[in-house]
Amino acid sequence: MSVLPNTGDEPFTDYSRWRLVVDDVGNHTWDYVSEDRGSLAPQSEIEKYWLGLALNTPSLENATTPLQTAQNGFSFFKRLQHAGGHWPGEYGGPMFMLPFLVIGSFIVGAEIKREEKLEMIRYLFNRANEEDGGWGLHIEGPSTVLGTVLNYVALRLLGVEKDHPITAKARQKLHDLGGACKSPSWGKFWLALLNVYPYSGLNPIPPELWIFPQSLPIHPSKWWIHCRMVYLPMSYLYGVRYAIDENPLIISLRSELYTESYSSIDFSSKANDIALVDLYSPHTILYDTLTLFGNMYESVAPSFTTLSGLRSKALDKILSLIKAEDVNTSYQDIAPVSKMLNLISRYHAEGANFEDWIQSETYEKHSRTMRDFMWLGPDGMRVCGTNGSQCWDLAFLIQAILSTPLAADPSNRDTLERALGWLDRNQTRESVRGKEGVGNEWREETKGAWGFSTITQGYTLSDCTGEALKVVVRLQREFGFKEVVEEARLRDAVDVLLGMQNTDGGLGSYEKIRGPSFLEWINPAEVFGNNMAERSFVECTTSAITGLLEFNKHFTYRSEDIISAAKRATKYILSQQLPNGAWYGSWGICYTYGTLFALHFLSSIGLTYETSEAVRNGCEFLCSVQNDDGGWGESWTSCSTETYVPIRSQVVHTSWAVLALIYAEYPNPLPLKRGVRLVMSRQQPNGSWEQEDIEGIFNKTCAISYPN
Repeated sequence: MSVLPNTGDEPFTDYSRWRLVVDDVGNHTWDYVSEDRGSLAPQSEIEKYWLGLALNTPSLENATTPLQTAQNGFSFFKRLQHAGGHWPGEYGGPMFMLPFLVIGSFIVGAEIKREEKLEMIRYLFNRANEEDGGWGLHIEGPSTVLGTVLNYVALRLLGVEKDHPITAKARQKLHDLGGACKSPSWGKFWLALLNVYPYSGLNPIPPELWIFPQSLPIHPSKWWIHCRMVYLPMSYLYGVRYAIDENPLIISLRSELYTESYSSIDFSSKANDIALVDLYSPHTILYDTLTLFGNMYESVAPSFTTLSGLRSKALDKILSLIKAEDVNTSYQDIAPVSKMLNLISRYHAEGANFEDWIQSETYEKHSRTMRDFMWLGPDGMRVCGTNGSQCWDLAFLIQAILSTPLAADPSNRDTLERALGWLDRNQTRESVRGKEGVGNEWREETKGAWGFSTITQGYTLSDCTGEALKVVVRLQREFGFKEVVEEARLRDAVDVLLGMQNTDGGLGSYEKIRGPSFLEWINPAEVFGNNMAERSFVECTTSAITGLLEFNKHFTYRSEDIISAAKRATKYILSQQLPNGAWYGSWGICYTYGTLFALHFLSSIGLTYETSEAVRNGCEFLCSVQNDDGGWGESWTSCSTETYVPIRSQVVHTSWAVLALIYAEYPNPLPLKRGVRLVMSRQQPNGSWEQEDIEGIFNKTCAISYPN
């Protein structure tokens, strides 16, 4: 790597040469058009906006009413709609996605282009903690061992020298935190793949779990889908003890990552040695007991499993499941963490001859879709939590427009029509259960569903299906748009949602609840909470049931089932209200977000401030945490501490709170007016609002961005 600046303040590449390539369903990748590739088409406003380049947008007349503010905002946002109908955007925030992609690419020989490397380096430079030089679990978190060791390694693999000021400062922070031995299990596992940490320092991840009887309550098929799909390839790689060969860089890293010499460390004693700053979910006695038995098994596994063929059978089973996941998701997989682990697993199984490997279909498809997760912004290139949030963003934007007079403005019709067309193309029309392939029986029904991003990945999400269903029904039935999604397909969506309701009346994210709640007692991922088992969520329940109720206004299909589902969901929503009147939000920050969804749900069944004590309590909670300037602001730490933590007012949080009070028909207009005034006051002259603090969360600890 050429000599690098000491900061990432300025781009390391020519930003005028980057172009966003988007396919017909909204998958998007950034492409650097080098000079030898010929002339360049002018950059679009979408590209300039996301790169932080100057836009040729006019200053609008200063808004004096909420409607004028909305008009100005939409006039700007319309410019960012892609011709295909969706709004491209990033879904960044977590700081472990990029190093996993870099490490995985390094292991399997997948190319990261020079310009991509440079902007990845710049992103890590810009996201290093200004005070101590480390990195956290996400962009707003404090420096942790996991974030610091992984991103340090990523910089070194990308070509940054160990004595560069950024890496030198980061290494000092890593050593101050205790070195790589203090990393939680995910960090240690990835370091083991890279051959800079031995497998003797890991807790067991026996592949034989996957051939246990599915009736067992701890069988992996009962785990939450993201956990299941991460530990699937982890089990394979652990079972074969995969590690790359030594080379000079690996040997150097062994000397850089630890506070003592590599050869002197007793790694077998380090599996549970985790820095307090990383430790959110300590191991339970049950987990430690299972680990004890797992280690005993692993001590005899080499001879026992060779004789019985058990390990070989388990590895074959896992590999077949990995291949099915690759095919079913068009090689995007559910998220970049599992994707890169799947890629490494298949490299081990199929890459004995490297020249054949890089010509293989597996390599080509995995390498190509790897870029679906890479997003370029003003601060460099990050790796996102999925390949985007296209469906989720579009559904809420269009609903916002439909709730205002803007929907009747003829100049906005093309925007709405293109959005409807995008939803048409991105509804899944076939059932993955009907495909050949081991493991499809573990997948939720897909026919009729919408996913979080695009149809390509193919995973069902209850909330995205519910919100997309609302948009399609309203556009076609209330606003007279062409019926591109016929009733039969809407019925399929209804069937999906009704089939996902849990016995408690709520709905989960990807699947019905499959496993017992005590699965959390064997959570091996110390940095996350509530990540072992699917559970019902206030937000998912609201999105799904309000989607069904919107459908029920216009169609008779399964009407009684929908009313029954809404009644059961009402009991669930009311049961989740906390003593202070709030609801906990699991996917957004946090009590503001959860309370918004709950009050929206209750309003959809006719419960308002006047008629419901629960609604009154929810409103009083929101009013009690309103800031002096009229806005609302809540820290991401509310999610991990489970206590409301106020911060300076945020446009997003203020909008959530005002919407919640509107849904509830809160009788005192003053809190709403003060909140609206704050939102209006922060609008920019071109109609946009600036990005403030991070908005999303998952698994209690990891914040994630929703900049659209």
